[in-house]
Amino acid sequence: MEYPKKIFADFNNADTKGRVRLTTAGTLADLKTFGLKLEAGLELMLDDREGLSTAGIVEFSEEENIWVAKIDWERFNT
Repeated sequence: MEYPKKIFADFNNADTKGRVRLTTAGTLADLKTFGLKLEAGLELMLDDREGLSTAGIVEFSEEENIWVAKIDWERFNT
């Protein structure tokens, strides 16, 4: 799959299920810049701007009432 833009993600900001929270200032700024609206099932390329990136699938965390991305922690691209 071709991803149009890399969205900032803080991979250290994961919930108890290992999903990356999409609530940081960098993430929100990128979403606004690229005109993206989060919705369940949306596929994104996530990047920490320090050499780590991976694909993620957006989910809504009912427990925290926020958007998160499910990623495969074994498949980071450096």
